[in-house]
Amino acid sequence: MNIITVIPARGGSKSIPKKNIRILNGKPLLCYSIEYSLKSKIVNKTIVSTDSIEIAEISKEHGAEVPFIRPSELAQDDTPDYPVFKHALDFLEDYYGLRIDIIILLRPTSPLRPKGLIERGIKLIKKFSNCSSIRSVAISSEHPYRQWSQNGDFIEGYSKGVYEPYNLERQQLPKVYFQTGDIEIIKRETLINGSISGEKVLPLIINHDEMVDIDYEQDFLDAEKKISNKIIE
Repeated sequence: MNIITVIPARGGSKSIPKKNIRILNGKPLLCYSIEYSLKSKIVNKTIVSTDSIEIAEISKEHGAEVPFIRPSELAQDDTPDYPVFKHALDFLEDYYGLRIDIIILLRPTSPLRPKGLIERGIKLIKKFSNCSSIRSVAISSEHPYRQWSQNGDFIEGYSKGVYEPYNLERQQLPKVYFQTGDIEIIKRETLINGSISGEKVLPLIINHDEMVDIDYEQDFLDAEKKISNKIIE
């Protein structure tokens, strides 16, 4: 299979300016994802999709390929994932003259991934050939049956179709997962059919304490502590 990693890293960020190249423990944030992909022996190419010349240069310096600069209309705050990855698929197949079977999505905001997620995911895809994609998840710490929504002056159970789900015993609650930003593995046909997930999504389960998602300043500080603890260990 032709397996390509695509790391989306646009230049704009409102929560943290230049977040994707913010220095984390001595190197730009997105470089953790680049290095993670480059370490995998089953990934054919590691691509960064960016609208920023600065990010492109940093990416190339750290071993990634940047064969295109992403169009500005695909790098807005409200741009969904699908057109970004469909653009990457179309461009890369034409540019390299090959058929891409699998796209690995590594988000720069999850720099401290557990080892072997790419290999575990590809193994799952081979085992469950009818799946449309794979997504990393962790067991949710806040169950949706315990959530409420506002209805006028009152609140009501957010989950519908279950009688008083908020009153169920903990042992009766169905297991639910929260999606992490660590990895998504997308089949070519899923993208061709208009989605980056499809209807048959396989879970790649990671431990909740392994999940790192950087959106705000405190997240950077927490990630720095985790890295320091690993170095000490």
